[in-house]
Order: sequence, then C-alpha cells, then structure tokens
Amino acid sequence: MCKGLATLPATCLKSAKDIKHKLSFLLQKPEPQTADQKEVKEKTAASKRVPDPSEVEKWKESFSHVMSSETGRTVFTSFLRSEFSQENVDFWIACEDFKKTPPSQMAVRAKQIYQQYVEADAPNEVNLDAAAREKTRQEVEKGSPSCFDEAQKLIYTLMEKDSYRRFLKSKLLQDLCPKETGTSRVKKSLDWAESRQALAGGA
Repeated sequence: MCKGLATLPATCLKSAKDIKHKLSFLLQKPEPQTADQKEVKEKTAASKRVPDPSEVEKWKESFSHVMSSETGRTVFTSFLRSEFSQENVDFWIACEDFKKTPPSQMAVRAKQIYQQYVEADAPNEVNLDAAAREKTRQEVEKGSPSCFDEAQKLIYTLMEKDSYRRFLKSKLLQDLCPKETGTSRVKKSLDWAESRQALAGGA
C-alpha cells in the first residue's frame, strides 16, 4: 500500500472518497435537453416511423403521392441527401410554406428564399436555367405572392423526371416494400429450401 495514503488521517480519505463518488455521479447524469434538441429528437422519431405497405405502394404509383405524404417527403429527402441534391426538395417545401406566409411578412421571406436557393452561387442553389432565375428575381422584387410558382414547378418536374425514377429503384424504397411481394417471396422460398437442406444434411 502507498505510504503517502496510509499516513493521511481517516477523515481526509473519507472526504476524498466522497468527492470521487460525487464526481462519478455528475459524470453519469445526463445533460438537460434544450428545446432545440428535443425538437430534433422528435423530428428524428417521426422520420423513423415505418410507413404502411399500402402507403409505400402509393408512392410507387406517382410522384405526387410521395410529395403529398409527410412520411413520403421525409423518405424522399433522405434519398436526395444520399445523392447530394436535397436542396431541390427543401426549396419545394420552402415554396409551399411561403404560400402560407402572412402578407406582411411575404417580402422578407421571399428575399430569404431567393438568397438561399435561387440566386447564382446561393448556399443551396437549385438547378434553374438563367431565364427562370431572372424571372424569379424580377417577381421577388415586385413582391408578387406567386413569385416562386414557375421555379417551383420546374424543380418539381426535375425531381419527378430525374430523381424520382432513381428513387423507385433505390435500396431505400425497396427496403420499405412489403417483403411478401415479387422477388422477395421467391428469395424467401429459396432461403427456406436452403435451411431445410442444411437441417437434413446435419441430421
């Protein structure tokens, strides 16, 4: 035993043990969650909601079903994130929210969306041609409530004709499909046959 510790009075050793115990307790205590952290956790939980097979089947029928479903948009956004093109759906959602903005706040909000997504070299610049970009700029300056309509339609069409087709073939969507359909049923039969063969061989 260390002589230094042995020579210390018992009261000092007890105090040291108390401090150590309190420190370990503090280290284990979870930090209080801020409102922002709570909101992020709630959104994450919502995004993890497993959609019904019937809902997934609807997404496969048309792109409009994906975009009209909150879960569909969440899953599609995850897919776009993997393709580094999330700004397209973010812009579309921002345009939808803009339509609900009170008239007194529309001008300010329109400039924010324009600077975030539309203008050249914007932080989350969407893929618009020069003519559509210029027309949107003019409409924003006029303060038109429909200033993003054309740009929003173009981005919607781009997602529908391009990203949506790849989304339908993606592993992300395949994993959400009912397991008892098509090739998955065949695979399940093969797995069952292999398992039976292995059991027979082991007997």
